[in-house]
Amino acid sequence: MDLITASFSIKTHDSQKTIRKIVDEKVHDHEDREDQDDPFFISDLGDIVQKHSRWKTLLPRVEPHYAVKCNPDPAVLTTLAALGTGFDCASKAEIQTMLELSVSPSRIIFANPCKQKSHLKYACDTNVSLMTFDNEDELYKVKRLYPGARLVLRILTDDTTAQCQLGLKYGCHPKHARYLLQVAKQLDLNVVGVSFHVGSGCRESSAYTKAIASSHDVFEAAHYIGYHMDLLDIGGGFPGQPSAPIAFEEFAEVINRALDEYFPVSCGVRVIAEPGRYFVASAFTLAVNVTAKRVVARDIKTFEVPESKDLVSNTVAPTKCEEPAYMYYVNDGVYGSFNCLLYDHASVEPTIMTDHSGEMEYSTSIWGPSCDGLDRIIEHTTMPELEVGEWILFKDMGAYTMCAGSEFNGFKRPVVYYVLPNNLRVPMHQMLQQENKEFKISTSNTKCTNYRGYFIEDAVGFAFEDADLFSHHPPSIDIRA
Repeated sequence: MDLITASFSIKTHDSQKTIRKIVDEKVHDHEDREDQDDPFFISDLGDIVQKHSRWKTLLPRVEPHYAVKCNPDPAVLTTLAALGTGFDCASKAEIQTMLELSVSPSRIIFANPCKQKSHLKYACDTNVSLMTFDNEDELYKVKRLYPGARLVLRILTDDTTAQCQLGLKYGCHPKHARYLLQVAKQLDLNVVGVSFHVGSGCRESSAYTKAIASSHDVFEAAHYIGYHMDLLDIGGGFPGQPSAPIAFEEFAEVINRALDEYFPVSCGVRVIAEPGRYFVASAFTLAVNVTAKRVVARDIKTFEVPESKDLVSNTVAPTKCEEPAYMYYVNDGVYGSFNCLLYDHASVEPTIMTDHSGEMEYSTSIWGPSCDGLDRIIEHTTMPELEVGEWILFKDMGAYTMCAGSEFNGFKRPVVYYVLPNNLRVPMHQMLQQENKEFKISTSNTKCTNYRGYFIEDAVGFAFEDADLFSHHPPSIDIRA
């Protein structure tokens, strides 16, 4: 029972089956992989659906606009588009991708304060009118190329505790906002709202309270100048995995309280956000294969590395009297899916597929496949001794991983396998039908039918009733054995 589209297929499975079990099946069934030991992702689309339902429950006033840059995987974008989310696009290519998925221009915000001229022209040609700015030169550019744009002033926030600080690059200081609004007014440009971003991977929920309060001050300044703004964009920064320092529930509580204080429902202001990692971080699990191993001395070093307390590296070979340490080489690394270690300041945790219960653990480092010494995934951890050919899992690998991976040294990007619990199969059919008005469901349960690039295998007939299709479905599968 699969859902098959023109660009990807989704395997449905019993809702009790774990990610570990699915990985084990794919280890032995290497369809779509050139070699059986090639790395691969498992993408649990049910996890994304559950995240959407959770967002609607905890932040009912805030309309999510998914940050495409976080993970532009076609199945992710198709699922979120069908769920009715908006999209945060930063370039012409991202806008084009969403328009090709039949997403209305009205569901897109061009959330790049400093836009290339040709990209701005493309937005004009395709009626993507909502966009951000944070400097005077951008206003003159918009006046020349897209005077009918609906502008959102991005203000600076204090994001010093965030995993990735965006305030270093973008945002107008709130004290400078009045001047920019005056320039926009003189140019007869339409400023419709305020946006901010507390930083990707925010670690302090109070950052939203401060930013929303600052936004309120800018709204008042705009009213004095003659603007009647009706949009607040609270950006991103929301956690996407259970191991995050602060739970999403805490962020939601803080945001709702601040909105009630500064932007109550009665004021008529529409509130949107730009979540990225929230939707996709926990939906992707990466499986890598141990391609080689090296035994080194645990307690003897021939050199010291600054800031490395317990470096496991190729220094001295151990004798029989010394405790060994192990270096494992796997077939994905920092030039591929683990680029998040460099660009996103992420940390990853390995899970061994094979049962090594009761075995002694040793100092271990894990390295990527390229011939660059920088390609180190984990500097030090403790693990049982592994053999070449064993598999290691890394969960929560959906955010800022595959989107920035390269094929450096000739190592290909991992294949992605998409899965969905059986209890979400029919709602997914309905969801696609709603998003694509010409899409129809076959009443046959034997043949495969094609509509607008979507194929329904083993389809069944049903009636479409509730647009909120997934509110009562339980969370999807996890990595536990």
